[in-house]
Amino acid sequence: MTTGLIPGEQPPEPRPTSTRPPHQRSGPGDRAAQHVDDRPRSSVITARAAASFEPVGRSVATARSFVRDTLQGWGFADIVDDAVVLTSELVTNAVVHAGTHADVLCLRSEDGVRIEVSDRYPEREIPLQGAAMTMSSPDREGGRGLQLCAALAGRWGVEYTPTHKNVWFQLDLPERPVGTRAAGPALPAELLPLADGRVRVAVVQIDRTGTITAWNEDAEDLFGYAADQVTGKPLTDLAAWPHTPGTGTGIAEALRLSRWEGSYGIRDANGRVTPVYASHLRVRDADGEPSTVCLLVRDHERAVLQTPLRAPVTDVGGGDGQSSDPFEMFIGSPAPDDLDGLLQRTVERARDMLDGDSAFLLLATDDETELEVRASTGLPSARQRFARVPVEAGPGRYGSARMPAVHEDLSAVPGAVPLLNGTGMRSVVTVPLKVEGRLTGSLGVAAEAPGRYSNEEALRLQFAADRIALAVESARLGELERLRRGSLSFLVEASDLLAGTLDRDQTLALMAQMTVPTLATWCAVYTIADQASEPYLSYVLHEDEELIDGIKSLLSKISPPDPVPTPGARVWSVPGETAHQAALRSSMRSLGLSGGSTHQTASAMGPTLAVASAVGGETVVLPLVARNRVIGMLTLGKPSEEHFRQEILELAEDLSRRAALALDNARLYSERTAISQSLQRSLLPPELPDIDGVEVEVIYRAAGEGNEVGGDFYDLFPISDGAYGFAIGDVCGTGPNAAAVTGLARHALRLLAREGLSGPAVLERLNSAILDEGARSRFLTLLYGEMRPQEDGSAELKVVCAGHPLPLRLRQDGTVEAAAEPQPLLGVMEDLELYEQTVTLDPGDVLLCVTDGVTERREGSRMLGDDGLADVLTTCTGLTAGAVAARIMRAVERFASDAPSDDMAILAMRVPEVHKD
Repeated sequence: MTTGLIPGEQPPEPRPTSTRPPHQRSGPGDRAAQHVDDRPRSSVITARAAASFEPVGRSVATARSFVRDTLQGWGFADIVDDAVVLTSELVTNAVVHAGTHADVLCLRSEDGVRIEVSDRYPEREIPLQGAAMTMSSPDREGGRGLQLCAALAGRWGVEYTPTHKNVWFQLDLPERPVGTRAAGPALPAELLPLADGRVRVAVVQIDRTGTITAWNEDAEDLFGYAADQVTGKPLTDLAAWPHTPGTGTGIAEALRLSRWEGSYGIRDANGRVTPVYASHLRVRDADGEPSTVCLLVRDHERAVLQTPLRAPVTDVGGGDGQSSDPFEMFIGSPAPDDLDGLLQRTVERARDMLDGDSAFLLLATDDETELEVRASTGLPSARQRFARVPVEAGPGRYGSARMPAVHEDLSAVPGAVPLLNGTGMRSVVTVPLKVEGRLTGSLGVAAEAPGRYSNEEALRLQFAADRIALAVESARLGELERLRRGSLSFLVEASDLLAGTLDRDQTLALMAQMTVPTLATWCAVYTIADQASEPYLSYVLHEDEELIDGIKSLLSKISPPDPVPTPGARVWSVPGETAHQAALRSSMRSLGLSGGSTHQTASAMGPTLAVASAVGGETVVLPLVARNRVIGMLTLGKPSEEHFRQEILELAEDLSRRAALALDNARLYSERTAISQSLQRSLLPPELPDIDGVEVEVIYRAAGEGNEVGGDFYDLFPISDGAYGFAIGDVCGTGPNAAAVTGLARHALRLLAREGLSGPAVLERLNSAILDEGARSRFLTLLYGEMRPQEDGSAELKVVCAGHPLPLRLRQDGTVEAAAEPQPLLGVMEDLELYEQTVTLDPGDVLLCVTDGVTERREGSRMLGDDGLADVLTTCTGLTAGAVAARIMRAVERFASDAPSDDMAILAMRVPEVHKD
C-alpha cells in the first residue's frame, strides 16, 4: 500500500459514456449513462492511498480494512461505513466473480472521497441498472455493487480500458453546521466525574521520528519527569501501549494518524504505569514538517478530552426515549463487525459500567473444559492473549466459571483468578456467557481496591453478559468458519508444495517457510536419522532473518526435545528459560556485577536480549511421525509473553502429519536414488585404457531422468599380447530391465574374450547366455571387434556386426564407407552362424560406431538415418577422435528440438597420422 500527499493534483478525468463498449446494454433505464462524472474540476486531491489484492476470498476482508483504516486516518469517520460497504461489493465482484486481481485507489479531496476499484477482466459485463426487473433481484450474484453505488454514492460510474474495467464512486462529506457539535444534559454535582482539585492536561509534542520535543508543566506533575529528562527520547520508551486484539495499530501507527483518541499508559519516574486518556492531533509547521500534539489526562478524567459517543438509536414509536435493543444499550451503535472488535468493545464497556480498573473476556473451547483469553483492558493483554484457564478451577461455585462470582479481596485467596496473578487487582466480579444453557465464555471486571464489588454489580454485569452472549457466539462461529476455510486452503496449498519435491533439504525449507509467519514467529525442525540416533537440529527460521543465527546458536547449546510419538502439541519451556538466563547473565556482566570486561559483554547484550525476547513466549513441539516411526520434531515458538491459540495448534498438527510423510518420502527417495546410482555405476566400464597408436573417445547418454545406464552399452578392454576388445551394443528397451541385460552382456564379453575365443565364438556363447534368461531375456544388437595396433602405424580390426548399425570408416580423403556387413542379432535364435571381417585402419582413418539412438533421431517425420550420419562424418576429416565424437553428438542434438527418447552411445577410434622428421 502506498499513501502520500499530492498538493495541487487534479482528480483523474473519467471516460465519457460514449466510449462504452458495444457489448454493454443500453436503454431507457440505463443508469450508467445518467451517472456521468459532471462534478466541477476545481477540487484538488490532497492525498491518495492505493493497494492491490489477489483473486482470493480473503482479499475482500483485507480490502475493507484497507479502506476503513485509510478513511479513519484521514478523519472521514462519517462516511467510513458507506465506503466499506461499497468497496466490499465491488472487490467481491473482481476477486470472486471475475477472478482477477483488484486494484483499490482512494483519493481525498476537499469535498469528499473518491474510491476506484479496477479489475483486469474488462470483457466481463457487470449488469447495469436499467429496468425495474434488475432492481427487484437484489440476491443475484452480479450487479449488486452498482445498485449500492446508486443508493449510497453521490456520484459513480464505470470506465473501460483495453486491459481494465474501473468502477468508481464518490462520497461527499456531510455538512457540519457551525456551533455546538455535541452536548450532554445538565447533571447534579454528585453525578459529575471525579477529578483532582486541579485537572492537569499534559501537552506533549512528538516529531515525525516519534521523539519528544515539548513537555509542559502538567506533564511534569503527572509523570514526575522534568522536560530536560525526556526531551529527545522516543515516546515509546515511556508509553505502555496495550495490545488491542484484531488491530495492528501500535503507538508508532497512532502517532502518524491525522487524529487518534484512546487509552494507554505512561511509565512515571517511579516506574509505575499511570493509565491516561489521550487525544492526538497531527499538525505541520510553516515549513511543512509534520509532528503530533498529544493531550493526556488521567484515565478517570477522560471526560475532559473524550469525544461524546454517538447517541444510541431510539425507538421512534416508544415514548420513553430508550433504545429498542438492549444489545445496543450496552455495546453502542454501530456494533463492531468483527469478533475481536466486538470483544474489545465489550470489555471496555464492562469496565466503564462498573467503574473498574480492568476487564477481561474469555471464550470457552468446544468441549467447555477450558477458557481462552481473547480480550482484556487494563491488563498486560499481550502476555495473556490466548492463554488458557480451566473452567472448573476449584470446588464450590466460586471455582467454576459457570456461575457468577464476586471476590472482595484476592489477596485473601491467592490464585482464585489465575488471570489476575501479579496484576495488582484486589477485587473482581465474573459472570458466565451462556447461549441456550451452554457455557460460551466468561466476562470479568476487576479493581485495584478491595471490596469494590457486591452481588448488585454481579447482577448488572450478568444482565449485560446475557445481552452480549448471543452476538459473541454468532461472531465466534463466523470467525471459526473463516478459520476453518482458511485452514483447509492452507493445508491444500501446503500439500501441493510438499508433494512437488522429493529433495530433503527443500522439504525442510518448505516446512519452515509454511509455518513462519502464518502459524508461528519462529520454528525449528529436528530430524532423526534412525532409532539409534539423537535428534539433529536441521533447520531454523524466524520472520526476522537477523535473529536466525542467534536462535540456532541457542538451540544448539541445549538438549533437543524428547522424540515422543504421542500426537498433538506439547509445551517445551527450555528455550525460553535458557534464553532468559543467558540474557540475565549478559545484563549483569554489562553492569559489572559478575566480573569480566564490561565493554566486551555490553556489545553482546543487544543480540542476547533480542534472542531472549524472540523465544520468550510459548514454545510447542509436534512430533513428525511417518510409517509408525518418529523421524523428527517440528518446534514452533512465539515471542515474549505470547501464546498459541488452539485453532493454530490444530492446524499445525495437521501440517506436521503431512510434512512428516513428505520428509520421509524424500528420505526414501534419496536412499533409493543413491542405491540405484551405485548399481548403475557398477554396470559402466571403468576408465578406458590408453592404447599406443590409437585414439579412443566415448560419449554415452542414457534416456530417462535419474538414469546413468540404459539399454545401450559400450566397452573397451585389453585381451592379451597387445590386442584389445571393443564392443558397442543395444538391448531392446530402456531403463532398469534393459540395464540388467546390459550388465550380463558386458561382463560376459570380457570373460569370454579373455578365454582366447574368436569373435564369432564369443557372440555365440553370449547368445546362449541371453536365451538362458528365459522371460527376462531381451533382443540384443552388438558390434564386437578385436583391435591390434601394427608397427607401421596402422591398426588391424576383426569385426562381427550382429544386427547392429554398421560401423563407418572415414578415410583421409573424406570418403565414408561401411566397415562391416550385417549379421543376425542376438537373443532370438539358438543356432547362429556368425563370421568376422578384417578391417585395416590406415593412419588418419576413423572408425565410428554408434547405437540406433543416434541414427533413429527424429524430428516429426524426418529421421537422421545412416545417410545423415555419414554426411556429418564426412565433415570430420582431420579431427581427433574426441572432436569427431563431439561433432556427431552435437549434430544429433540439433537435429530435433525434443529431448532424446532413446539411449545413445558413440565410440570413435582414430589412428593418428605418422609424422616423419
